Amino acid sequence: MNYRISLCILIVFSFAGNVLAQSYQRTDLGVKANIQSMDVEVQFFSPDIVRILKQPEGTVLKKESLSVIKKPQNTRLDISDQDNIVTIKSESIQAKLNLKTGSISFATISGVSLFTEKDYGTQFTPVKDADKATYSVRQAFLLDKDEVIYGLGQQQNGKLNQRGQKIYLRQENMKVCIPFFNSVKGYGVFWDNYSPTTFTDNIQETSFDSEVGDCSDYYFMYGPGADGVVARMRDLTGQAPMMPLWVYGFIQSRERYKTQYQLVDVVKKYRALKVPLDGIVQDWQYWGKDDNWNAMSFDPSTYPKPQLMVDSVHQLKAHLFIVSWPGFAPKTPQYQEFKQKNMLINFDTWPPGANTKPYDVYNPEARDIYWRFLNKGIFSLGIDAWWLDSTEPDHINVKEADFDQPTYLGTFRSVENAFPLEHTKGVYEHQRQTTNSKRVILLTRSAFAGQQRYSANTWSGDVGSSWPTLKKQIPAAVNFSLTGLPYWNGDIGGFFAGAFVNGGGAKNPDFQELYVRWMQFATFTPMMRSHGTDIPREIYQFGKRGDWAFDVQEKFINLRYHLLPYLYATAWNVTHNSGSIIRSLYSEFGQDKQGYENNSEFMFGKSFLVIPVTEKGVKSQSIYLPAGTQWFDFWTGDVTSGGKNIERATPIDIMPLYVQAGSIIPWGPKVQYATEKKWDHLTIRIYPGANGKFTLYEDQNDNYNYEKGQYATIDFTWNDKARTLTINDQQGAFTGMIKKRTFDLVLVGPGHGSGLDTGTPDKIISYEGKIKIVQL
Repeated sequence: MNYRISLCILIVFSFAGNVLAQSYQRTDLGVKANIQSMDVEVQFFSPDIVRILKQPEGTVLKKESLSVIKKPQNTRLDISDQDNIVTIKSESIQAKLNLKTGSISFATISGVSLFTEKDYGTQFTPVKDADKATYSVRQAFLLDKDEVIYGLGQQQNGKLNQRGQKIYLRQENMKVCIPFFNSVKGYGVFWDNYSPTTFTDNIQETSFDSEVGDCSDYYFMYGPGADGVVARMRDLTGQAPMMPLWVYGFIQSRERYKTQYQLVDVVKKYRALKVPLDGIVQDWQYWGKDDNWNAMSFDPSTYPKPQLMVDSVHQLKAHLFIVSWPGFAPKTPQYQEFKQKNMLINFDTWPPGANTKPYDVYNPEARDIYWRFLNKGIFSLGIDAWWLDSTEPDHINVKEADFDQPTYLGTFRSVENAFPLEHTKGVYEHQRQTTNSKRVILLTRSAFAGQQRYSANTWSGDVGSSWPTLKKQIPAAVNFSLTGLPYWNGDIGGFFAGAFVNGGGAKNPDFQELYVRWMQFATFTPMMRSHGTDIPREIYQFGKRGDWAFDVQEKFINLRYHLLPYLYATAWNVTHNSGSIIRSLYSEFGQDKQGYENNSEFMFGKSFLVIPVTEKGVKSQSIYLPAGTQWFDFWTGDVTSGGKNIERATPIDIMPLYVQAGSIIPWGPKVQYATEKKWDHLTIRIYPGANGKFTLYEDQNDNYNYEKGQYATIDFTWNDKARTLTINDQQGAFTGMIKKRTFDLVLVGPGHGSGLDTGTPDKIISYEGKIKIVQL
């Protein structure tokens, strides 16, 4: 648009006959005005995304967002004013600025109210941030009485709806703090501040209150709907790259493997047992003692031939994660260089007593140095993935003065919550600069808005091994996903399992039950990863084939691998269409209010309804089937109409799992690792009862050639009335693409195409990339 800034004067006559004048200016992005001693700007970044920026009058603002990377796009706006209200309309929404109070409200283009600030709800309180004069910043809003909101990162409070509470948002182990919420009214709000922030929701108001800031700065985005809001957040803060196919397989870890031989032996045992495995994780202290903490090199007494270790893992067709921390012990060369260049943040981080300090992740030169050591000592060996631990970071022996410590971007207090974002940025960008032949994988313990663009998968932290904790992981995962970050996982069985050691550890029946139920849940998360301390978690620790604790694990690991074509296509939807893997019931069934606060169920992609068992010893479970569709019991093929609660038996080898009518599910081969067999012979399960579609996605599995267009898709469409499956022309191409394949078509029904047994296909067809229409 080509608006020049122009001055508009509103003339309002009071009852006394006096003339009151309020002015505003049109800008290329919207309007700005001076109201209540504040400079206020309404900036449309797109027809659906609006930035609201307020600052004390007369201050000069120099802010470059760490989270937001979108540049404002050309947006056609209609601006009008009446009675001290300025209305700015795009094709999607309208914003109204009250020139008397400074409050801003939002509505649909048809006038349906969405969201409003509280009158006089912006407050700047002068404070000192170390030696800098600045403000604490508070913005208050008014939500509808019964409005449900999601998000705020990952809070271990067991709540799905984040209304009616006060939460101090500061990063810590098990608590991911992102000042963002996603409303069932179809909008989202991102408060763009990186200092510790208190979120409060009560009957009077909803507010963000940040300890320091030069401005009130937030983004309003309209979906409509949860998926749309997530897509707007990705548009604003960056898209999530594809991860390699193998990382969607099964990952084994423990705290910790103590020699290179022990680690490699685990992979050998999985291969001998023919239990699928794709990743193995080397946890901390491979560098030796704590005085050498995070040296990014291997202790020669326990890891004498690290190259041999890496090569051995690869020869076994597996992949290796290596842990790296943001803090360094004084003895390390990294610490010495950072200290010499004044690039340490001077407070204590893990481990206690080692005088370890974190490096200044906000400093681009410091990130260069971090990668130089990481590349030379670790990545050059050919390792496959990073475990970035303590990305909050751990903060021990806490003193108030710690938060005054300077960083490249200001005090630590002012940027604390963005620590994981900047740390992952450094590793991601440097690996991309080093090679494009291996996709970046960052397993991180914390996150902030925008971190999805750095190929990060955040785990839920060092949670305890208990049934209540398992139950809390479901709303934690769903809220994290609704914050806009698609990749989440947790330690299968919980991290701290010491309570079960005396009863036999992995042979303790109570721990076995908890672990197996946790694994069933993890099968339907973006990463399926076993990890913990106190008790080793490798499958053979629980018994042998024929023992229930072994057999149930093997069953669900195999299920995970059968679902890889579905999951990889869902991951492509994340990258290509800003989709999500873990989704709330509201995301799929927005009109069904019964699901709005359901904190025990979630969608896995668009097809699967997942209901983990989170109580000890239960023989059956009451579950809710969302309205508006029919549901197939995955294990039996039986069909039930939605919109009601049912009771489902839950023997130890069954987790309630349903597939909605109209789903088309590609079913992969039985394999020992993700790429063992090509997808040239897939079973296609069709769940009738509604029309459906699915896009099968394929590429070269582990490089960035897909960014250059080297990938292929096949669209499947099911016409329920005609009982026809259309397999459309294959689109795209890449080197190594399958050109001729077989599809076994299965029309799912009771006892047919259910569970892990696909049974006899209804039809078998050959496909060579050209459209086929099949009657079933």
